[in-house]
Amino acid sequence: MDIINELIQKMILYYTGDPKRIQHFLKVHSFARLIGESEGLNSRTQLILEAAAAVHDIGIKPAEELYGRCGGKLQEKLGPAPARKMLEEIGFEAEITDRVCFLVAHHHTYTDVQGADYQILIEADFLVNLYEDGADLDAVKAALKSIFRTHTGTRICREMFLGAE
Repeated sequence: MDIINELIQKMILYYTGDPKRIQHFLKVHSFARLIGESEGLNSRTQLILEAAAAVHDIGIKPAEELYGRCGGKLQEKLGPAPARKMLEEIGFEAEITDRVCFLVAHHHTYTDVQGADYQILIEADFLVNLYEDGADLDAVKAALKSIFRTHTGTRICREMFLGAE
């Protein structure tokens, strides 16, 4: 089995009984994969991006267990440890694991974004969150202006939310 598919299967098991979380990370992964491939990422960066997209919200579960809430900063703080454990169990290279854990630890930090994998992960998560949160047109336009940088992510956001506007 492909290593990304194995990771996705483990994440589905991790979120057993929580279809909302499963649906969320699968959608983020799908957009991340599409944007990364469309933007021409090299295979290593694409692997990092897809792994990070699959585990980006892994910190939700420990945050809810420990604090009864799961805000973005708690996800960033508590996500890298279970992500690292899962990635190591599957056999990801240490360097890839380190970068994925960095992305998990920063995926709600929108300043000083360095690397196409980081930018695309944020854009993919925004595409899903804007829809799932029922964002209005002003929120979409604000995200387009302040968050989206890739040609593909920007195009998808415009087509999905603004239509012919």
